[in-house]
Amino acid sequence: MTQFAPFDVADYLDDEETIAQYITAALEDPNPDVFLSAVRDVARARGMTQLARDAGLGRESLYKALTPGAKPRYDTVLKLLHALGVKLSASPVHS
Repeated sequence: MTQFAPFDVADYLDDEETIAQYITAALEDPNPDVFLSAVRDVARARGMTQLARDAGLGRESLYKALTPGAKPRYDTVLKLLHALGVKLSASPVHS
């Protein structure tokens, strides 16, 4: 029987371009938990403690903000994204 290691997306989030594409894809999903999950994956890839420090947040606050169902403040999300080296942008919706 073939054994496979569990897939962990955090293993592949190793540069800003990949991270930006991953978060952009998550933003396309109407479920806000998908976005929080993507940011959490990136945070795990970068290291939660380092990200909390870079964003000026406590580690516990970071975990709470990225818990499914959480409703983090807009400024918290911006701090996290800035610390991850990505920014949000808007573009027109084409039907």
